[in-house]
Amino acid sequence: MNSDNLKKGYARAPHRALLKSLGLDDEDFEKPFIGVVNAFNEIVPGHIHLRELAQEVKNGIYAAGAIPFEFPVITVCDGLAMNHEGMRYSLPSRELIVDSIEVMVKAHAFDGLVMIPNCDKSVPAMLMAAARLNIPSIIVSGGPMLKGKSATKDLDLVSAFEAVGSFADNKITSEELLEIENMACPTCGSCAGMFTANSMNCITEALGMAMRGNGTVPAVLSKRKLLARKSGKLVVDLVNKNILPRDIMTKEAFQNALAVDMALGCSTNTILHLTAIANEAMVDFDLSLVDEVSKKVPNLCRLSPAGEAHIEDLNDSGGIYAVMNELSKANLINLNVKTVYDKALGELIADIKKGLVIRDISSPYSPTGGIKVLYGNIAPDGCVVKKSAVDEKMFNKTLNARVFDSEEEAVTEILSGNIQPDDAVLIRYEGPKGGPGMREMLSPTSALCGMGLDDKVCLITDGRFSGGSRGAAIGHVSPEAAVCGPISLVLDGDIIILDIDKGSINLDLSTEELNRRKASAEFELKLPKQNIGYLKRYADSVSSASKGAIYK
Repeated sequence: MNSDNLKKGYARAPHRALLKSLGLDDEDFEKPFIGVVNAFNEIVPGHIHLRELAQEVKNGIYAAGAIPFEFPVITVCDGLAMNHEGMRYSLPSRELIVDSIEVMVKAHAFDGLVMIPNCDKSVPAMLMAAARLNIPSIIVSGGPMLKGKSATKDLDLVSAFEAVGSFADNKITSEELLEIENMACPTCGSCAGMFTANSMNCITEALGMAMRGNGTVPAVLSKRKLLARKSGKLVVDLVNKNILPRDIMTKEAFQNALAVDMALGCSTNTILHLTAIANEAMVDFDLSLVDEVSKKVPNLCRLSPAGEAHIEDLNDSGGIYAVMNELSKANLINLNVKTVYDKALGELIADIKKGLVIRDISSPYSPTGGIKVLYGNIAPDGCVVKKSAVDEKMFNKTLNARVFDSEEEAVTEILSGNIQPDDAVLIRYEGPKGGPGMREMLSPTSALCGMGLDDKVCLITDGRFSGGSRGAAIGHVSPEAAVCGPISLVLDGDIIILDIDKGSINLDLSTEELNRRKASAEFELKLPKQNIGYLKRYADSVSSASKGAIYK
């Protein structure tokens, strides 16, 4: 066991002395040491309840004959960080979480890990850490928030963001805005739609790194505590059998995860995160694989923001295992991959019945996946759009570029009523380096939706869009503006030709004109927005979004 480096032999008497000061005895030194990574804090609604889950995990570890040691990591709430400087720190927090887990595990020689994330960057970070460290590990997330309810409809956080646009456009009153504000987020948990946090929690199941229900069992149900306790027991079994994350997170497992991603219509951020996780797992993964899977996997679910259903409804319909079972009917799932159960996936998903939220494989919402990769002279290395949340009228459009060098500039113009149908709101210098931090932009997309423009206007950025965004929101444009990507050469009034079905996005400009602009002093790069601190170090180290925005 790894922990023998702390507790075996006469030379480790000082180490044992320190461990005994924690309350351990000689008998405990014969047991596995399990790290319990807890992302609890008191500012993130998805994490406020994680102390309870951590205790259940530790109860399970004790019951299975091992010793748990809990330690914390940070987490950013993307909803609270949205539309101000704080969002620059959200994606960079992922790398901090991974590195801090590595430090704690290597310094203290744990034999296994149970990791308890919930919100956006904590989930991929913990999967990245599991792959990097490659010691027996299991993820048990905090679970989704219940949907809110007004007098007339179901609500979630995005309802509140979209209400801002509706209020600015005089479509709702201040009383109606306050009602939505009061009712949108009724419980703890990750926000109730198929946004980034829930997308990644569901994908963790599809990768085989979590127990059934991890992605969909609501945070407030007692079943979530049971899931935590069982995960604590299960990790000890993984340690005893030496089943490692890279045994589970294989190329085939990533293909399964992508298939589920496409069937659910997950957040576009999943592509960024899966690329980064695969890099840590030493699995080949790029946008061409995403495109390949998207072309053959149908979209079976329309959850908020693409539809009216929420994660609790997916849970009641059989959850992720039911989705995978339905996909398996068309041979779109590899049934032989390993899971944390030490069973092949096929054994686990057989005969799982689905409910109304999941369409039959024979009658999907769309014959192709919920996420589409686009290429063209504005994005030679690719960009992504959540196709399942785009109105079909926007699939093939010729648009007029309205160019902004920051999110704030774009939001001001949108809320002032100055964006017109057939405009393409292009927001640049918001990429991994240029932001820095590749901000997620729920405010502009939600404002346009609230103003009734989501089926008439396109947004394009080298930054990111929230999993809560709907409409023609095209993100991750690569190369980004800050490294002289073609998006840095666009002018107001340029024509952009979008064809989502064909996977293309192009400036209606010749190569000669683009080269002329690139050589012109008129198009000098903007100065970095951050020259000190963590964001400066991040900008110096981070890769392109097409490579997962990982550290080089």
